[in-house]
Amino acid sequence: MPDIPFGFSLPGAQPPDPSDPQQMQQFMAQLQQLFTAPGDGPVNWDLARQVAASQLSAQGDPTVSPHEHHAVTEALRLADLWLEPASALPSGIRQPIAWNRNQWIYNTLDVWKKLCNPVAGRMVGAMGDLVPEEARAQLGPMQSMVATLGGALFGGQLGQALGSLAAEVLSAGDIGLPLGPAGQAALIPANIRAYGEGLELPEDQVRLYVALREAAHQRLFEHVPWLRAHVLHAVETYANGITVNREAIEEAMSRVDPADPESMQAMALEGIFTPEDTPQQQAALNRLETALALVEGWVGHVVDTAVADRLPSSVQLGEAFRRRRAAGGPAEQTFAALVGLELRPRRLREAAALWAALTEARGVAGRDALWGHPDLLPTEEDFADPAAFARAESSWDISELDGLDGPGPSESGPAGQ
Repeated sequence: MPDIPFGFSLPGAQPPDPSDPQQMQQFMAQLQQLFTAPGDGPVNWDLARQVAASQLSAQGDPTVSPHEHHAVTEALRLADLWLEPASALPSGIRQPIAWNRNQWIYNTLDVWKKLCNPVAGRMVGAMGDLVPEEARAQLGPMQSMVATLGGALFGGQLGQALGSLAAEVLSAGDIGLPLGPAGQAALIPANIRAYGEGLELPEDQVRLYVALREAAHQRLFEHVPWLRAHVLHAVETYANGITVNREAIEEAMSRVDPADPESMQAMALEGIFTPEDTPQQQAALNRLETALALVEGWVGHVVDTAVADRLPSSVQLGEAFRRRRAAGGPAEQTFAALVGLELRPRRLREAAALWAALTEARGVAGRDALWGHPDLLPTEEDFADPAAFARAESSWDISELDGLDGPGPSESGPAGQ
């Protein structure tokens, strides 16, 4: 793969030698390709893919072997069997599959575009505003090059963040969002192997636990048709209200030397968002955090119930995953700084305790019936006293939920249909 324009290649890449015609010709061709790339919103997603692929190539991206494909398929099959008595929602897996790291990026990119384009649009617009008004008329058509450059800068750094994230995620639903195609349960064997080594646990046990979490996510997002749009809309609503700190962008741009491509590689776009949230922003963030906590709390509770007395390392794995989701990894923190949004659920333990209390009060079917409509779900205030919420909900007759406007969790059609 040729070097990527503007220094977004491997760390330590050298700028072209002006005395070498061949290097300069290649560099100018890359610049031309960059500025004539087809538009795909405010982000240069082609560049983002190239950067992520280059980064993964340097780190190593092992091909999934036939043995790993078989092991993943069997783990997901067994996970679905174990989940049957623990969940009233049927299997949501239409295709079990194993991905390498590049395949995770390729198969989740459409959702990343939807989530990142609003933020990128404001950042690129702010870059254009830095050009004095009297200079804009003189620039004429060249004004569009500012937007192109902004899209390239954001795309390059977003590609680096996604490349790092791809080296950490364990499955399609690992960070709580429905990133992959509906009904496609995917595990990333190379990352599961590395994570298991860090925990000093057998790979097959870690793989099965990840499969259980992935299968539980699939049940939830496949058979609660409104949930996918609800979660993604909460993310989009928050992202649409993010404001950009123009002073931070101006300061970052001042460090760029057009004659030195490496200065663009070193340029950090983190911290370009104003930290103050408006009341509307805070409300959107609260809705998002509550939704993520309810999803993750349900998945954790259902999986822990399914593996009780079955998986030797279940307690250690459950605690490790709770810590992992609560804290987030380095790549997730980098991504949060870049797009101004943390994807970690807060109050995860409270949400899990709430689902456990509902299971005790209403049983599995009664608990999962609450996914029949968003208005039935617990609110942030209910996290404070799970037992009281469960007692109140237990007085409801499940049959009463059938009259509500909205799909119930017993529906077996694909999500959103």
